[in-house]
Amino acid sequence: MAAPSLPGSGLLKGLGLTFKTMLSPATTAQYPHVKPELPPRTRGVIALMEENCTVCMLCAKECPDWCIYIDSSKETVPVEGGRTRTRNVLDRFAIDFALCMYCGICVEVCPFDALFWSPEFEYAEYDIRELTHEKERLREWMDTVPPPPPLEEGAVPPAEIEAGIAAARKEAEEAAAKAKAAAEGGGEPEAEAPQIDEELFARLVAEGTPERAARAKAKAAFVKAQKRREREQGGDQ
Repeated sequence: MAAPSLPGSGLLKGLGLTFKTMLSPATTAQYPHVKPELPPRTRGVIALMEENCTVCMLCAKECPDWCIYIDSSKETVPVEGGRTRTRNVLDRFAIDFALCMYCGICVEVCPFDALFWSPEFEYAEYDIRELTHEKERLREWMDTVPPPPPLEEGAVPPAEIEAGIAAARKEAEEAAAKAKAAAEGGGEPEAEAPQIDEELFARLVAEGTPERAARAKAKAAFVKAQKRREREQGGDQ
């Protein structure tokens, strides 16, 4: 038989717990003023690298929720010295995030690295129909995709990364040689160097970014920097 408890002991225990909690620091994050620190593999929103998409339809076929909508058309491409060819052109790529269950199957099955996970999660809407993101909106999320994790110490880089770095280095050397020859006035003027941020391109390829995706990001960075320089020059005048 349990001994009877003293009158008011439950109240004293409750007050003790209250005072203990009052003296401990608060752990509540003041969102949205304080952003949460998300894990590196957070599944927030799916971003689209439109340049890499070949309209193979694998992502739409494997999606268990059927929330990916793709439309394409045929385009005739002339080939010098040969027959004309046709290729698929991506007209629409949309994802309905009101149906998406964030399983990541579409990202996994994409054979051309056109879909990526972004940790961004702030895309709530007042109208459920606005949760269907078209390809233009999905392309904007590419700027928030984190770089791939670094290789482990002593790991051998993949062959495609080594090939990409060598190709980027060779392209940069050829561009520098052409610019030097044009500056010295020797021979005929050469074609302009590719309008991309060479340093960013080489770094992205070294980090494991596919070459086409790295080239697209490097080109966007080059155009952004050029526009910034033009604005600064206009402000000085």
